[in-house]
Amino acid sequence: MPRTIFLVGLLVLASACRAPDPGSESSITTSPASSTTAAPTSTTLPATTSTTPVTTLTTSTTTTTLAPLSGYELTELASQLSRPTFVTAAPGSSDLFIVGQIGRIRRLGPDATEPEIVLDISDRVGSLLGVEPGLLGLAFHPDYAANGRFFLYYSDIDENTVLSEFSTIDGVMDPDSERVILQFEQPTNRHNGGMLAFGPDGYLFLGLGDGGAASVHSQDPTTLLASMLRLDVDDGDPYRVPPDNPFVGSEEGADEVFAYGLRNPWRYSIDHEDRLIYIGDVGQDRFEEVSVISVDEPGHNLGWIAMEGTACFQRACVPEEYTPPVLDYSHSDGCSITGGYVYRGRAIPELNGTYFYADWCGSWVRSFEYVDGEVTEENDWTDEIGKVGQITSFGLDHDGELLILTTEGFLYRLDAVR
Repeated sequence: MPRTIFLVGLLVLASACRAPDPGSESSITTSPASSTTAAPTSTTLPATTSTTPVTTLTTSTTTTTLAPLSGYELTELASQLSRPTFVTAAPGSSDLFIVGQIGRIRRLGPDATEPEIVLDISDRVGSLLGVEPGLLGLAFHPDYAANGRFFLYYSDIDENTVLSEFSTIDGVMDPDSERVILQFEQPTNRHNGGMLAFGPDGYLFLGLGDGGAASVHSQDPTTLLASMLRLDVDDGDPYRVPPDNPFVGSEEGADEVFAYGLRNPWRYSIDHEDRLIYIGDVGQDRFEEVSVISVDEPGHNLGWIAMEGTACFQRACVPEEYTPPVLDYSHSDGCSITGGYVYRGRAIPELNGTYFYADWCGSWVRSFEYVDGEVTEENDWTDEIGKVGQITSFGLDHDGELLILTTEGFLYRLDAVR
């Protein structure tokens, strides 16, 4: 059963600290398979008295009045997870699915005490090739409840990048149902990217890093590396290219490329309400960054390797030629960004429209709102929830509530205290 591990009021003061820096080259360095690291701790105090007005939620059939918000808490949902890389919910289900880098997926039911393994493809996943390769991404088809289709992104034992479709048959994820959608060789075992997500247009997006190799691919959209790909997996064999992808019919870029100029978009998310893609791109020497682009505007060049953050990385740099990030921060503040989600849940309407992100080294969580092309309402959550740990990924449950996954093997949910 879940248990609350932090309870801090809105006015609690927390001391600043920074985790050891593992280097920007490794955005997903992981802990041993069976972590016994204690849960992160913070000062525990009663929730402060709040003067926040009572919030009323109204739907077409019901009206719910919420008590004033007095603070936030992190509720522990699972611990001792083995090299976790991602967590998500399946459409039509209240279960959570936790991705393990070594090639296993665990399911955590709402009343379960610990997650159970429901898929094991570790025999084909090259998780021992380095700190970054492995099973990195999972996306359920929007009609998963009816068709049982889900997609995985992983590094295989031959050092290839693989995007595959699997099927759930009679409620069981079938490892033998694999159908390879896309497969190509990685130049090195670094900068694999790895996030999968379906957009509001029904297309599957895949974020790929530059593959290391001195970033020679980052400004070359004829390769699939350093790019955001967009595929129609409901048509074609094994897929169809959306006709409005920017390089369709052109020799200037690969048909699959939607945007390019990325270094290592380890985690991104798509806000279906505003049709925006929030990309956390891991930097190299100086900056980490968040870029925001529209699902309806293909063809953005996000700048790497000419630019890092909002600064020129190469001498021959013309910033006006690139789409700049909406936010960046220096390596004095962290070393490896973990992109998160825009909150659209119902339990904390005060956070509606707030985008969350974290830094793996800094162990902090921050947020902002993106309104009319501008970053507003920036917030560091250390006072509210403390230093959480080395965050490898965020996720959303079936109600849209924010989940946090750490290298130390913990899964948390952000909850309101009222």
